[in-house]
Amino acid sequence: MNTCDIKLETNGGAEGELPVERGEHDVESGAESFLTDDELAYQQGMDPVEDVDTEDEDLPCSSAETARNHTSTQCDRRSRPRSPQSQDRSRSPIQLRSGPGDTASSWKSERDLDIVPKSIRFTPARPPGHQLNTNSTYTPLDLFKLFLSNEAASTISNHTNKQAAKNVACGKKYSWTDLNRQEFFKFVGLTFYFALVKLENIQGYWKRNTIFSVPFPANVMVRDRFRMILWNIHMSDPEEDVENDKKKGTPGYDHLFRLRPFLDNLKHAFRTYYHPKQNLTVQEKVVTKAHYGFTHFMKPKPKAKRDFKLFVLSDCSNGYTLDISVYTGKGEFASGVGLAYDSVMSLIKPAHLGQGYHLYVDQFYTSTKLFKDLHSMNIGACGMYRDKRKHFPRTKSNALRKSSPRGSIRWIREDPLLFVKWKDTSEVSVCSTIHQARAGNLVRRRERIKSSEILTKYITCPSPVLEYNKQTVGVESFDHLIQYFSTHHESIRWYRTLFFQLLDIAVTNSFILHKELCKEKQEEPMNHRAFLEELTAQLCGVTVAAPAAKAQCSHMPVAISQQSDSSKKASYGRKTCIRCRQTRKLNLSTPWKCKECDVALCLIQDRNCFDAWHS
Repeated sequence: MNTCDIKLETNGGAEGELPVERGEHDVESGAESFLTDDELAYQQGMDPVEDVDTEDEDLPCSSAETARNHTSTQCDRRSRPRSPQSQDRSRSPIQLRSGPGDTASSWKSERDLDIVPKSIRFTPARPPGHQLNTNSTYTPLDLFKLFLSNEAASTISNHTNKQAAKNVACGKKYSWTDLNRQEFFKFVGLTFYFALVKLENIQGYWKRNTIFSVPFPANVMVRDRFRMILWNIHMSDPEEDVENDKKKGTPGYDHLFRLRPFLDNLKHAFRTYYHPKQNLTVQEKVVTKAHYGFTHFMKPKPKAKRDFKLFVLSDCSNGYTLDISVYTGKGEFASGVGLAYDSVMSLIKPAHLGQGYHLYVDQFYTSTKLFKDLHSMNIGACGMYRDKRKHFPRTKSNALRKSSPRGSIRWIREDPLLFVKWKDTSEVSVCSTIHQARAGNLVRRRERIKSSEILTKYITCPSPVLEYNKQTVGVESFDHLIQYFSTHHESIRWYRTLFFQLLDIAVTNSFILHKELCKEKQEEPMNHRAFLEELTAQLCGVTVAAPAAKAQCSHMPVAISQQSDSSKKASYGRKTCIRCRQTRKLNLSTPWKCKECDVALCLIQDRNCFDAWHS
């Protein structure tokens, strides 16, 4: 069968973008490929290697009779030469090859029996769960320092001092004193404090003499010192930055060099102190907003101008982040099989994980090649897929229709792949190498029969759909934890933006370890806010409980008789001291009384009944 190139329709670039202000380190990265067709497709959640142009899907330019019956204009459009500019910006030709689903004769229904796929034995490289000593007690600070250790803090402090000295030498008008490890941890603690107590800007935390003043930050660090640390925070050695910048445009250039020491340290710690349970997921996280060559214009998200894209491997049971890959541009993955495939394979390391794991992904990552290759590595996979993606079933025989009742199931098995379609409110498409098409699962749905009557009923649900929804809940909870108390700072320095995002991930992983330890010891864990409050206090060297404010005392000694004549002040208006009468059985008079208690009490050097009475 003859094949033709499939051209991805795009808008030709990010039209209307604002100009970017660049600092001394915000120079071109050498990875400005986001204006190509491939990069634009990635930002729209498509992979050009796997996703097929919808206009060409029904007509693959074959020599079949159906192709000859179409109007010549369509074939002319596809065979028309491209302009030189378009050829420069286009990707390599993509050919339509017949896949396993293309040869399927007919969809099977829920009445047909499906075989049970051969299960892969789950043999993790280490016992799943935390890798900590259960006999030890870990405070929030102890758990956080697993990821940001004293050594890492000292390294960042030294690099920050070098960066500050460089900036001062370049003419920056501020006085810098060297940052040490203790002060760096206080800086991090204040960053978490700002995530807990939200104000409009940083200056507001040091505002004085108003009812809206926040006293705590000023007791930890002065405002100008915090801002100077924020301006100069640096993860890599500035001298080595210069050497890396000289390699720009060569294969030896590292786009993430200014973040690399901190990122590699975190990734190693993530893997060291926790081993995942059987179900994993790879998801995309977007970090806004920084200015650099490998930030990307996100068309589907109008509010996000230029964002970082992170690919994250997580444990489905609790959302713990196991590994991170920062996407720096098209040149990062040169295998030719697509960004979706490469991003997953770069995170899945069987030598570290083991075998028998189940991976759940969304429709951007799902492809027949990925799932087959994972299956050959003894790792199962399940994910939603797009109907127009290559090598997936396109037969119309016995397919779902718009009139199909809710709960209808269609499936095709081409070992090791299972393709399932399910009719809910809309059509859902799933591919799996783990599950049966149907195992008798039911889900509850509500339908409006009349304008005021709602009927609850149970409909059949395919096993892959049910498990996919079940396993992705933990990761969504992790995303919510980060969003609630985020330390995110918008900065013109791209590495600072990612630094704070990685801090969020580290503290959330610390909280998950805390919950895992408490669950194992059958103790009640702290909630997320309480954990972050305790961590903030420990980083700043204080306690969460503030010292009790001294109450104003209204028990004061006053004269019993207000005499203007000084000769009468000591003799007029005297009364018997109540304490002398009750305890000593003596009737001794005094000119003093308690203002609050309104009782006479002695107040002389050798007989202080006033103090004894109130104590």
